[in-house]
Amino acid sequence: MFDSATSFLQCGLANRTGCIVLDVHMPGLSGLDLQEALAKVECTMPIIFLTGRGDIPMSVQAMKKGAADFLTKPVDEDVLLQAIQKALAENRRRNEERAQVESIRARIRTLTEREDEVMRHVISGALNKQTADELGTVEKTIKVHRARVMEKMDVVSVAELVRLCAIAGIEPAKK
Repeated sequence: MFDSATSFLQCGLANRTGCIVLDVHMPGLSGLDLQEALAKVECTMPIIFLTGRGDIPMSVQAMKKGAADFLTKPVDEDVLLQAIQKALAENRRRNEERAQVESIRARIRTLTEREDEVMRHVISGALNKQTADELGTVEKTIKVHRARVMEKMDVVSVAELVRLCAIAGIEPAKK
């Protein structure tokens, strides 16, 4: 527990695992100001607001900026605990998704520039011959690059490669 938003920011906990429960009205920075400051340092912990003097525009602002919940005092202990559990579960899910995307992108970074080009053609549905014509090489070379892509991306099927690229936001080559 911290006596102010500033003391929380100074402690270096902004990128830990947990859930932040804030009052809208606090000494120094308000809860909304702290939420904004945490967003600037890319804090991924969920935020739940508690307030005795909140209004609809305030709650809308907090939720638009990513608050997990906005509760009014007095709040039932079970309601607060459920909100925290829900926020933590959602945060875990998001962290797992981020880790998966980063893992895929790390594999993509191991590809050479040519392998990346071939991969984008493969996920667009282009045949080896079409890719070879497009890239100005021979089909046999494309087959070699394609095999390296599959190995480096640790996939056994084109469908699996397409799925990974979609998760990572990789665009196929334009046809």
